[in-house]
Amino acid sequence: MTETAPVLVVGEALIDIVHPPTGEPTEHVGGSPANVAKGIARLGHPVTLATHIGCDDRGARISDELTADGVQLTRGSVSAPRTSTATALLDDDGAATYAFEIDWRLEPHLRAVEGGHLHTGSIAVTLDPGATSVRRLAEASRAGATISYDPNARPAIMGEVAQARAQVEALASFADVVKVSDEDLAWLYGPAMDPVRIARQWNRGGPALVVVTRGGEGAIAIMRGEVTEFEAARVPVVDTVGAGDSFMAGLISGLLDQGLLGGTEARHRLTQASPAQVSSAVVRAIECAGITVSRAGANPPTRAELGA
Repeated sequence: MTETAPVLVVGEALIDIVHPPTGEPTEHVGGSPANVAKGIARLGHPVTLATHIGCDDRGARISDELTADGVQLTRGSVSAPRTSTATALLDDDGAATYAFEIDWRLEPHLRAVEGGHLHTGSIAVTLDPGATSVRRLAEASRAGATISYDPNARPAIMGEVAQARAQVEALASFADVVKVSDEDLAWLYGPAMDPVRIARQWNRGGPALVVVTRGGEGAIAIMRGEVTEFEAARVPVVDTVGAGDSFMAGLISGLLDQGLLGGTEARHRLTQASPAQVSSAVVRAIECAGITVSRAGANPPTRAELGA
């Protein structure tokens, strides 16, 4: 594989404490941006993570696991007083609900990304004081890098929905690629919302590609208002922890492989690309998510596992 543009992922890394319907809880390395960074690295791309973890046993576990997968941590990432946690309660179908104990800050020395790709989302762009720093970094990076964004809404810590919706729409407007779940849209716009209408609205407002994931119903991709539908992977579900993050990693990986992310020239190619050109990236994203839900925890696939 030809080396692709470098990726900087910015956002939280934490420990998921997973409580199954029966049995004892288990702990896994998690946090949406950290999961995405791990997924991108396992798919063979150079990736760095800017995060905020503690110099404690849980922080060491995060650092060790990410490093083993090829993710580099930026200087200052290990500076929190303690490592954050997310408690995931699984229902009988493997679906997770979350409760968080998190402190999020961004190291002050980070500078705009040049000639690469920046990904962010989830708690990192909604929880201050770090969220304000992330938004400034994304705005500064747009002149020299492509940007992807996953709202990955966490209602328990995102405050009033109207304020959260304004934050999400603002960041989506200057991203090049946005991935959002139908559950996120239902919380942001109400259960009667039409995901295609909202995705088209976002597409007109900035991102060249908007992908809406729909769980077992697959995904839809919107470019220049045109909708392409994709079926979900048919696999036995162990749990859904990290599925959306694996989807995001697979989508970024597929677009990187096609030269559609990484710097301003890639942005131009993405804006001119046909839906057919990005379909392989969406298919990869669906396969990555399918592999992840077939096993416990946020455990994205390696490139060698794709197509196996």
